[in-house]
Amino acid sequence: MSKRRDPAAVNSRLVRRPIRRWAPVFIGPMVAAFLIGFVYPFLKGLYLSFCKFRTTSDAQFIGIDNYVKALHDASFMHAFWYTALYAVVSLVLINVLAFAVAYALTQKIKGANLFRTVFFMPNLIGGIVLGYIWSMIFDGILSHFNTSILLESRYGFWGLVILMCWQQIGYMMIIYIAGLQAVPEEMLEAARIDGANRWQTLWRVTIPNVMPSITICMFLSLTNGFKLFDQNLALTAGQPFVIQPDGSSIKTTEMLALNIYNTFYGQSVNSRGTAQAKAVLFFVLVTALGLIQLTATRKKEVQQ
Repeated sequence: MSKRRDPAAVNSRLVRRPIRRWAPVFIGPMVAAFLIGFVYPFLKGLYLSFCKFRTTSDAQFIGIDNYVKALHDASFMHAFWYTALYAVVSLVLINVLAFAVAYALTQKIKGANLFRTVFFMPNLIGGIVLGYIWSMIFDGILSHFNTSILLESRYGFWGLVILMCWQQIGYMMIIYIAGLQAVPEEMLEAARIDGANRWQTLWRVTIPNVMPSITICMFLSLTNGFKLFDQNLALTAGQPFVIQPDGSSIKTTEMLALNIYNTFYGQSVNSRGTAQAKAVLFFVLVTALGLIQLTATRKKEVQQ
């Protein structure tokens, strides 16, 4: 007696055959672009971080000397701590303010859609343009105090914080709004029935359910804070600077990405290997911090 074939299994095999046949045609270009545009430059850059070079064609392998120079570079270490402080401050302010705005705009107030559009619009402006606009605004304000944003590092620091808050709060607000709208209504109703006030409902029900959005926004804020370049270049260009006893200078508002750029293009061509080593250290730092943050916040997410 012959076995009857399962129609579903037969159809499944018939569907998979053309998929396997044509998959390389559609996936191949994407994989090739990824290898050419990301993997090869990354591996090439990693190799160059161990070399002394002016151009990629005359690279000479010198071991870890570039990393030693990078870690002993006072300007690089200053940029690291300055960037770390900035990243922490901006992460807290951006997320707290973005969540507050998102929470307010999900309370059925009049004109909520208009406010959402207005808050999101600064994110559409390029970082270089924003930097120059805000530099003129700050200089106009500080001129009344006979100073400018380029003369005192504290003004540069808070200028960057204000600029990034103004640009990114609207973007994070959209993510938080999506998370707040996904909170199950029955859970909020149950909290109200149990006698919880609005503050208790926010902390015990709303925030735990919005943790996936908090994870995403914190990751974006943290990585954007460390990778900040164009706004830093346009707003302060790292100024002002102080002269060290050995004659070298440290730009007091220079962040990591700008420090790498200035090392590669602003110093002698022999320092390009050092700049490449700084870039690798920068990559490792941002990757590690991002993974640690994702792991820590995902543990607090509520499974719905």
